[in-house]
Amino acid sequence: MRIKDWDRNLKIRLLGEGMMNVLFWMFFPFMAIYFSDSFGKGMAGLLLVLSQVIAVVANLVGGYCADQYGRKRMMFVSAFGQGITFIVFALANSPWLTSPMLTFISFSILGVFGSLYWPASHAMVADVVEEKDRNTVFAVFYTALNISVVAGPILGGIFFFQHRFELLLLAALVSFGVSALIGVFIRETAPDKMQKKLVSESSTKWTSFISNQLRDYKIIVQDKVFLLFILAGILVAQTFMQLDLLIAVYLSESVPTQPVLSLFDINISADGNRIFSWLISENGLLVALLTVYMTAKMSRYKERNVFIASCLIYALSMVMFGQTTHVWMLALAMFVFTLGELMVVGIQEGFVSRLAPEHMRGQYFAAGSLRFTIGRTIAPAAIPMTALIGFQMTFYLISILAVCAAILYGVMFKLHSQQDASRIPSQT
Repeated sequence: MRIKDWDRNLKIRLLGEGMMNVLFWMFFPFMAIYFSDSFGKGMAGLLLVLSQVIAVVANLVGGYCADQYGRKRMMFVSAFGQGITFIVFALANSPWLTSPMLTFISFSILGVFGSLYWPASHAMVADVVEEKDRNTVFAVFYTALNISVVAGPILGGIFFFQHRFELLLLAALVSFGVSALIGVFIRETAPDKMQKKLVSESSTKWTSFISNQLRDYKIIVQDKVFLLFILAGILVAQTFMQLDLLIAVYLSESVPTQPVLSLFDINISADGNRIFSWLISENGLLVALLTVYMTAKMSRYKERNVFIASCLIYALSMVMFGQTTHVWMLALAMFVFTLGELMVVGIQEGFVSRLAPEHMRGQYFAAGSLRFTIGRTIAPAAIPMTALIGFQMTFYLISILAVCAAILYGVMFKLHSQQDASRIPSQT
């Protein structure tokens, strides 16, 4: 499915979210370093965990609201809220005020609005794209995200530390611009029967809202295949979530300034922070170039084998990171890390969309993204853990979690096959 054949909603989102993602990746990878410098490792890890606990709750609420109040409304509210939050974020890093705690609060609120946005955004794709094309569409969006990952950290290495106030003000303006695009040009895509339900439930009391939400998520928890998918995802998330946490701090503290390239009279050296920004860009560039290609390749294999192999490759990359401080070996470790990411990035959301009933797509995507939000909630614990057992043992421990995720995926697909087999007689 070519982009020119896409629904207008998707084209507008691709443009607006692309601009936001570039700005986001200009500051996001450096926040763990910022908080570690401002609060110390232990407190930084605790604060990052707290921000993600809040995001977990917001994510579940976001999925429910996407189904109850519509995709467009939730996306508009989230983008506009991010704009306001970026203004506060900028003031906390302005010529008139420097407040790490207000910066943390703003960072956490941005996570909340992001958690409200993405379930509606993913559900909209499932609403307007046929099942056979969904993997490709999700892969294109992920490619666009990682084009931002290429440019963002390189620019962020300059602007985050030297022009943070201006950077955050620009992010606020772009957020308001994206909310305007959503409000004016995007149409609602929730199924008609759902929209009728929205009108009838517009005056529902907040107590009914909570009870209805808990009831619907109870149904999701009872889906054993989906529950195992989330649990395995949480475990493997401990690897790829370390890209801007453990790996960032490791390179900042343990990787010495070293020569990178010597050619003729040109000698290039870099410290750990600069190498980190290059590795982030390497990851983003590889994903931007290869996501659609790898999605097409991986679609030829059994999903079970792809999910399991991805976990094992992630585990290998963690071992490699813990074994070296040399720039080119770190680049090789990042290549292996990115390979694990590329294998599953295009098929995960398609897998969720096939499991989700039409009227619960927002909630399934929200619950499915718990593997990221809960994963990110736990992941910052790796930072204070390094003070107890060291960087190398921490990398080993995370690689073991990835292997455990591979085992859970094996159990999940076995159960999924049994369920599919049990449905066949009832359909004949």
